[in-house]
Amino acid sequence: MLIKLLNPPLIHRSFYLLGVLSLCLAGTVSAKEYSILNVSYDVSRELYKDVNAAFTEQWLKQTGDQVTIQQSHDGSTKQAAAVIAGLEADVVTMNQEPDIDKIASKGLIRKDWRTHFPNNSAPYTSTTVFLVRKGNPKNIKDWDDLVKGDNVVILSNPKTSGNARYSYLAAWGYALRKPGGSADKAREFITQLFKHVPVLNTGGRAATNTFIQNNTGDALLTFENEAFLIAKDLGADKFDVVVPSTSIEADHPVAVIEPVVDKKGTRKVAEAYLGFLWTDAGQEIIAQHHYRPRNPEILARHADQFAHLELFSINDIVPGGWPEAQQIHFSDGGLFDQIYTP
Repeated sequence: MLIKLLNPPLIHRSFYLLGVLSLCLAGTVSAKEYSILNVSYDVSRELYKDVNAAFTEQWLKQTGDQVTIQQSHDGSTKQAAAVIAGLEADVVTMNQEPDIDKIASKGLIRKDWRTHFPNNSAPYTSTTVFLVRKGNPKNIKDWDDLVKGDNVVILSNPKTSGNARYSYLAAWGYALRKPGGSADKAREFITQLFKHVPVLNTGGRAATNTFIQNNTGDALLTFENEAFLIAKDLGADKFDVVVPSTSIEADHPVAVIEPVVDKKGTRKVAEAYLGFLWTDAGQEIIAQHHYRPRNPEILARHADQFAHLELFSINDIVPGGWPEAQQIHFSDGGLFDQIYTP
């Protein structure tokens, strides 16, 4: 009887402590840790650094799970080749459709990837503009000025970089759409343009470094976001942004690498990560990095930081869109190979 009278509180406290410990252990066991790899193009480093931080914080609050997001950056087409060769990306965030189509042709991305997310799976757009030295000493105002005199133009390689493909097609579209323009006139203009290009880097950021760090060239052709990032954050006293009269609208599509997320068990977090790009928080981060968000209200809120110019799509200048452009201009032996002499 004495034991029964003295020990129940101790027993109850023991069970209570065991219960608390069990709950703590259960919470620890239920929390998961994920690691995903985002393979992206060359000039998106700063954007996805901020997207990653915002998404991981949101995911932790919503699920209690930790997510580590690793990044890989290089020329878009070079990155697509790396994924096909075995780089285990959970997601790809590219700057042109052909690179995702190329990966999809190998069975790594669903064939209907354009329907996986809104806006043909492209959460934002950009366009091609010029970055010049402060004060624009060569008086470069539009595409025709690039091929005048001894002007030196810097851009990346259209064979490895989506950034450069858009620059090439923007120049092609400008020449094609001028009064009296034709395919022959456009080819002539592109041929002249690349006579002013002394070196081709593999990606857009490498071309930026050639222009800035090596102090080479009079004009850098690159995405709007890259040009304004440099002019605003890296050298407002050294560079100016020149907005041409017209340029191309550049979609930046995203996709999930199916076999990888299924093998790693990361499909849910990978899809949520890409879906975050369409949320208000994601679209705001996109706008802050000088990309053009899809959300019209957020786009309007940041309208003063985007160039005002006439934009045309790839379908406006190449009837068959990207598949035809890829075949005619950028395939081995295509038009670019015919006109460019290193």
